Amino acid sequence: MASTGLCVFGAQRPGRVEQLDRTYNPGHPTTVFGTELPIIQAPMAGVQASALAVAVCNAGGLGSLPCAMLTADAIASEITGIRAQTSRPFIVNFFCHVHATPDAERERTWRALLAPYYQEFGIETPGGQSPTRTPFDADTAAILEHLRPPIVSFHFGLPADPLLQRVRATGAAILASATTVDEAQWLQSKGVDAIIAQGVEAGGHRGMFLSEDVTTQVGTLALVPQIVRAVSLPVIAAGGIADAQGVKAALALGAVAAQVGTAYLLCPEAATTAVHRGALASEASRHTALTNLFTGRPARSIVNRVMRELGPLRPDIPRFPLASAAILPLRAAAEATGSGDFSPLWAGQNSSGCRTTSAAELTRSLAS
Repeated sequence: MASTGLCVFGAQRPGRVEQLDRTYNPGHPTTVFGTELPIIQAPMAGVQASALAVAVCNAGGLGSLPCAMLTADAIASEITGIRAQTSRPFIVNFFCHVHATPDAERERTWRALLAPYYQEFGIETPGGQSPTRTPFDADTAAILEHLRPPIVSFHFGLPADPLLQRVRATGAAILASATTVDEAQWLQSKGVDAIIAQGVEAGGHRGMFLSEDVTTQVGTLALVPQIVRAVSLPVIAAGGIADAQGVKAALALGAVAAQVGTAYLLCPEAATTAVHRGALASEASRHTALTNLFTGRPARSIVNRVMRELGPLRPDIPRFPLASAAILPLRAAAEATGSGDFSPLWAGQNSSGCRTTSAAELTRSLAS
C-alpha cells in the first residue's frame, strides 16, 4: 500500500498514532488515526453516548463521544467507560461557541411565535431554562489533563488559545470542523492536526464559525478537494456519506477518512428516540433543511410541522443555544403523543444508509 507516512501527532505515547496514511487499499489493513478502517463515527450530541463509540472502535473504526451536552462528571465517567471496553483510539468532541447574551426582545418574539402552540397543547408559557449545550472551558480542559483521551475534536471553531494549549499539552491529536476553505486555512494556522471538511449535506449543526452566511455552505463533493488543495493537513470528509461507495468517493477526492453520522442513528447502540427513529425510517427523511428553530444555530433536520409553519430559518429568535428553552415543552408534549412536530430530527440529506443493524456491522460494511 502506498503511503506518505505523514507525521501528524508528535511524540509517541500509548494510544497515539505516529503515521497517517493518505491512501487506502481495501485489500490490506490501513492506519487512519490508529484504526484499521478509514471510518469515523460522527459525534452526535443528544442521540448517543459511549456505547456507540465503543462499538465502532471495536469494529476497527474511530468512535466519537459528544460531550457538549454532558456534565463534567458525565464526561469523566463516559471516557472511563470507553477505556474499560476498548483499548483502541477514540475521539471526544466539544463545542466552542461563545455564550450568547440573553436578548429580551428576541425572547419575547420567539415566545409570541410559539404562543399558539402552547395554547394548543395546554401549556402555560414556560419560564427561562438553562441552555443544555456547554462550550469547552477550563473545567473541561482539566478533565482532559487528567484522563488524556487520544483525540479531541472541536465544532464551531476552536477554544481560546490558552485552553487549546492545555489540550495540546496532553498529547492529544486535535481535529476541528471546517465548512469553507477560509475556515480550513484558519484552523491550519492555529495548529490543528487534521481538518473535518463538513459538507452542507451533513445532519446536525453546521460547524461554521467565521461567517453566519449559510450561502457559503457547499456540498462535500465541492468542499473536500478545495480544502485538500488549500491546506497541508490530513482532511476528513463529512456530509452525505452513507455507504461504501460514498467512502470510496471521499477517499478518491483526497480525504484520508470518511466521517459518518446519520447512518448510525438506527443502530441499537444509538440513543435515538422512538419518534426520531420513526422519522428516519419514513418517507419524511427525504425532506431535510437547515433550521435554527431548535437551538438558534443552523442545523440540518428532517422537515417537520414547526419548520414548515414558522420557516426553517429565522433571524429574530434567541441565539444559540438559548432558543431551545422555549421549544422544549412543546417537544415534550408532542413526543408524548408520538409526534415529532417540534423535535430536532437531526439527519443528513442521505439517510439511505440508515439500517437497524449493529454499529459494528455498519462500520465494516462502510469500509467493505
